[in-house]
Amino acid sequence: MRLPNGAVTAETVLDSSANTETRMDLNDVTMVQGAIHNPDEPRHFMTITPANRVRSASIDGTEVARSDRAVVVKEIGRSIYDPVVYFPRADVTMDRFEVSERSTHCPLKGDTEYFDFIGDQERIPDAAWSYVRMALGDELKQLIAFDPARIEVT
Repeated sequence: MRLPNGAVTAETVLDSSANTETRMDLNDVTMVQGAIHNPDEPRHFMTITPANRVRSASIDGTEVARSDRAVVVKEIGRSIYDPVVYFPRADVTMDRFEVSERSTHCPLKGDTEYFDFIGDQERIPDAAWSYVRMALGDELKQLIAFDPARIEVT
C-alpha cells in the first residue's frame, strides 16, 4: 500500500520491474515488518526504531550530543549498511557545527545537508548530516547523524 507521503507499507507494492499492476507482498521481498521501502526498488528499505537508551556523540572527549530520544536507522540497499544513530537537533551542540557545501541524495531518505565541526583547534569537514527534504515521510527530518569515522557515537 502506498501512503499519501509516498512511503510503501509492508503490505503490497507495485511490481515496477514488470511495469504492471501486479502486486507482490513485501513480506516475500524483505520479511521485515514495519520497514519503509523505496517504492521504485522494494529491496531497498530501512527501519527506524527508538534507541531505547541514552546515546551520545563526542569528538576527542568533548561531548557534542546526548539524547534519550535518539533513533537507530538500519538500511538495506546495495549493501547491508551499519546502523546509524540520529539525534534530535535540540540534543546536539549545534553552535559547534556549520553547514558545509556538500549535499547528497538518497532515493529512500531524501536530500541531505552536511555540517563541519568547528573545534577549538580544528575543523572537521562533513562530520555530520541531516535530511532536509525527505523522500518518504518525515521521520528523520530535523535529526542529525554523525560520521562514525570522525565522531564517536556510543
